[in-house]
Amino acid sequence: MISRTIVRLGARSIFGRWRGVLLFVLPVILVGLAGLVRGLAGEDTDATEHVLYGLGLVVVVPMVALLATSGLLAAEIDDGAIAYLLAKPVSRYTIVASKLVVALLCIVAFGALPMLVAGFVLLPSSPSVGVGFAVAALLGGTAYCAIFAWLSVLTRHAVVFGLVYLLIWEGLLGGLLDGIRWLSVTRWSAEVVDRIADLELVRNLSLAYALIALVVVMGGGVWLTGRRLQAFNLTGDE
Repeated sequence: MISRTIVRLGARSIFGRWRGVLLFVLPVILVGLAGLVRGLAGEDTDATEHVLYGLGLVVVVPMVALLATSGLLAAEIDDGAIAYLLAKPVSRYTIVASKLVVALLCIVAFGALPMLVAGFVLLPSSPSVGVGFAVAALLGGTAYCAIFAWLSVLTRHAVVFGLVYLLIWEGLLGGLLDGIRWLSVTRWSAEVVDRIADLELVRNLSLAYALIALVVVMGGGVWLTGRRLQAFNLTGDE
């Protein structure tokens, strides 16, 4: 299911563009801010939640997923390079899975690990907080990658639609409407943090529902992306 060649080409397409620079900047900002808050406020649980949840889980992780995933498929569709892959006798799902392996590695390197480090910096006396946010970043980031991969094959403006989705649905409406928790990747991820670190970031949401929803989004995104590629026009037209 995984092609080393496609994985290698995917890595080049990300780090050979401006997206690669931003992928390094986002975790640096997160860890840097964590160090600043620790220096000013000491070990403070509320400050830790604001940094790791408000910045890390809500902003950094989905942005890493968006930058990584859009750089894998949308960019190749725009420049016509996707036609080279589609012309090969390779399963469309192999292409999608191989591309998402690169995105997943980006989530680990630029999302989960920085969250773990920031958690240890902010609250070293409670390592479960850093571990909880790291696990949530991995699961939530993977789900976001599946969503953005599907957007990448649906439209040439995947980054724009992805930003609108994050700002409006996950950000604005997620903060105003309590019912959004049932359809929000960020809230599902926060429930994972709650169970591991014994926090209360989101209420009235079961861990079983959150995990099942994350798995459904991951699997559904991969399936829909592969299905879309099967019917994709080799000329690159939408």
